[in-house]
Amino acid sequence: MSPFKSSTGLYENVAGFLCYLFAFVGGIVFLAVERRSRFVLFHALQSVILFGGLMVFHALAGFLPIIGAVVGLLLSIVGLVLWLVLMLATLQGKWLKLPWIGEIAEKQLNRM
Repeated sequence: MSPFKSSTGLYENVAGFLCYLFAFVGGIVFLAVERRSRFVLFHALQSVILFGGLMVFHALAGFLPIIGAVVGLLLSIVGLVLWLVLMLATLQGKWLKLPWIGEIAEKQLNRM
């Protein structure tokens, strides 16, 4: 377990885990309450961007008649795999940065 605590009083790895456990909402909550830990803020941003993007693409796929179902299924599988991998990585205290999404989150974190 990470010996460092976030400003919420939780260990950083537990707070990062919660950002992903509750997906989009968990990320927003930790963006609102976390003041100190760059680890938690990074994972909160990455969670919001990732799961927010997945929600948008799911909604757009709903407008496509037949192929939308296939795209929706693929998005669901990718989302589930990323959700599990990211939760496990943060519990281990790893800074798992996704391509493109992680870059955007890191740039936003540097602006804060």
